[in-house]
Amino acid sequence: MTKPISQLTVDTIRTLCIDIIEKSKSGHPGMPLGSAPMAYTLWSDFLKFSPNHSEWLNRDRFVLAAGHGSSMLYTLLHLYGYPEMTLTELKNFRQLGSKTPGHPEFGHTKGVDATSGPLGQGIASAVGVAIAEAHMGATYNKPNFKLIDHYTYAICGDGDLMEGVSGEASSLAGHLKLDKLIVLYDSNDISLDGELNKSFSENVSQRYKSYGWQVIHVENGNGLLEINEALKKAKSDTERPTLIEVKTTIGFGSPNKQGTSSSHGSPLGAEESILTKESYGWPIEESFFIPDEVKKHTLKIGAKGDQEYNKWLSLLNDYKEEYPADYERLEKAVNFDYEPSLLNFSPIAEDTNEATRVSSSKLLNDIASQVPSLVGGSADLFCSNLTYQKNGGDFMPGKYGNKNIWFGVREFAMGAIANGMYLHGGVRPYISTFLVFSDYLKPAIRMAALMKLPVIYIFSHDSIAVGEDGPTHEPIEQLAGLRSMPNVNVIRPADAKEMQAAWQVALESKETPTALIVTRQNLAVLKNSQEYITTGVSKGAYIVSDSEAEGLLLASGSEVNLAIEAQQELAKQGIQVKVVSMPSWELFEKQSKDYQESILPKHLTKRVSIEMGTRFGWSEYVGTTGISLSIERYGESAPADELLSLFGFTVDKVTEAYHSL
Repeated sequence: MTKPISQLTVDTIRTLCIDIIEKSKSGHPGMPLGSAPMAYTLWSDFLKFSPNHSEWLNRDRFVLAAGHGSSMLYTLLHLYGYPEMTLTELKNFRQLGSKTPGHPEFGHTKGVDATSGPLGQGIASAVGVAIAEAHMGATYNKPNFKLIDHYTYAICGDGDLMEGVSGEASSLAGHLKLDKLIVLYDSNDISLDGELNKSFSENVSQRYKSYGWQVIHVENGNGLLEINEALKKAKSDTERPTLIEVKTTIGFGSPNKQGTSSSHGSPLGAEESILTKESYGWPIEESFFIPDEVKKHTLKIGAKGDQEYNKWLSLLNDYKEEYPADYERLEKAVNFDYEPSLLNFSPIAEDTNEATRVSSSKLLNDIASQVPSLVGGSADLFCSNLTYQKNGGDFMPGKYGNKNIWFGVREFAMGAIANGMYLHGGVRPYISTFLVFSDYLKPAIRMAALMKLPVIYIFSHDSIAVGEDGPTHEPIEQLAGLRSMPNVNVIRPADAKEMQAAWQVALESKETPTALIVTRQNLAVLKNSQEYITTGVSKGAYIVSDSEAEGLLLASGSEVNLAIEAQQELAKQGIQVKVVSMPSWELFEKQSKDYQESILPKHLTKRVSIEMGTRFGWSEYVGTTGISLSIERYGESAPADELLSLFGFTVDKVTEAYHSL
């Protein structure tokens, strides 16, 4: 073929994507055919990566926010030399057990920097990566030692920019002046259902300029030189993130489908695939055809990346010699090499009577003083969640080494940004808001669970005890919703001691996000020893107040104290019951059957569960003969004590429920 190597490679990317999708009989060809030129230019001329060291800390990150274009990402990984991404894997696209699932999955496929597909979240995660890069660079770089110095790139589509979470995150990125964040916008004016003008007519350029971004327009999506110049200009701006709007044609080259939604989410079909290849001047006799000169070209670029990695490794070794303490701190941060059980915590007095949000705040600051990589913030609720690091400083332009991030009222973006922060490596993110607003960021929690990212969530104001703020701010169904999510540990501590144990569980987690559910109201400290409680919380449930029992009172959080008071009242009446604290169902379910039986003996069928939320899920523990003291409607606006009485969370109501068994 006589084409320039750049165009030949672009067409190789396109035709491989066609073949991948045709063989699978499933996929999205439109986006790869339109955006292949920008992807090629980025990967060949700008992206810093190492195929044989896919987890290199100082590599540029590439987030395919438009994850439905996954065939293009897998093609790039194959062409540029990632060993795991063989031609066989390309041919197994979307098949069970392959490394090429329908949407890119972090941790499943080497070279995939983020799980993507739910539109909007990819951009927000990229913002989180850029935040982590800025923080790590400010924290560890020294004169002549730019250990952390890389860019974060994303390719997004129209759908990403319609999702509100992308706007939330982009607004914060502009405010924070994250200049090493560059988003390539595949602007083709088509969405899945048809022409974009049916639902979207805003001026994206003006919107992003108002966010504080540099905006560059590329009119010809096939213009490799124009795209190259745009990326150079993007990198030259050291004050702003950049959006490059590239006008493309979806399904480019397809005679009957280009420029239409029919090429978005379905294979072109055998006949149209041939016609499309012919429009590129491509041989049609052989599927998955890669010209030899393209293989040489792309593998050479990948090999250069491996050389860059080796240079960086040499720099890292020199850094270790000159700054041994900083090197050790960096290594611990990247590997999160901390033993939570060895952390020093302020002693908890036996007469402590405080809200678990207060206990959590004290613990957070104790931990932050010993674990420098703990970085996080709140959705404009620092003063209520009490999640501000007193000695952490505010993460702001020019102060990227600080550790308190002001997310503003952007809960969903906050969650997705935290995912990106963890994906980058070297920081352990925590975020916070009211429990009732966990619904705003639940899709991001789901992505964290999918990617096995141990992000820590602190959800305060956990019940109707919120009081006067009323039903809009009183969580009812949120606990059940969070508990229903696979690979999420939900822990609702009963006091300061359980709070300490919960933080230890969260910090020990390697692959599971943790939701810490904390109170606004004060709670008396339990009488059990810290060691006993720590063990109990780690197992999800334990006997907090024992007796020769005929029944069980089960509770979590603030209701554990109520259960103990009810136990004492029943004892006066000659009735003995055990009180079981159940701070985490998920942890309890992981215990042996013998342990579960020791806590919830089968012969004790008289059981009452006590929790200020919906009863959903409690039947698993109270059985068919037990009773759940719960709330099955939304709350009211009134002082907390009045609400507790109204909804039946009193000693009398608990004992009455037990007597009814």
